[in-house]
Parts: sequence; C-alpha cells; structure tokens
Amino acid sequence: MKVRFLRLGYFVWVLALAAGVLAYLAWGLPHAIWSYSYYGGERGDFASRHYVRCTFVGPYGVFTVPAKNGRCGWVAFFKRKGDQ
Repeated sequence: MKVRFLRLGYFVWVLALAAGVLAYLAWGLPHAIWSYSYYGGERGDFASRHYVRCTFVGPYGVFTVPAKNGRCGWVAFFKRKGDQ
C-alpha cells in the first residue's frame, strides 16, 4: 500500500486560513451593536422607526456611524482607527 503525503485534502485548512486572513484585511473585525438613536416609532411601533446613528463595540473600540437607509445592522466590520 502506497501512502501519499501530498494530497489536496491535507491542505484545505490552508485555504480556509487564507480566506480568513483576506477577509480580515478587506473588512476588519466584527463589532456588535451597542446603542442607536432614532426618531419615530412611538408606543412600540418598531417598524416606523428611522435610525439616525449606530454605535458598535468590539475589539478595536467604539465606533459611532450614521445609519444606512434609516437602519442599523446587528454587526458591522471595522478596522483599527489608524489603519483606515
């Protein structure tokens, strides 16, 4: 029985690691929503809220950004403040 030491299946983890590094370089690390500012939506009417500002917290600190199209996402990706 001949054992093959260089098989493509042995190097799949290298592709996954490379994809993770490329994603980090392109978008940064994930930050979770911490708070937001909005107007409208009185008495629990969440659908009519128009979000103005979203604050995210993560490994690189706190980022406050304007809402996109009146909405805040649950997670946003940011790079270090000096790396942008």
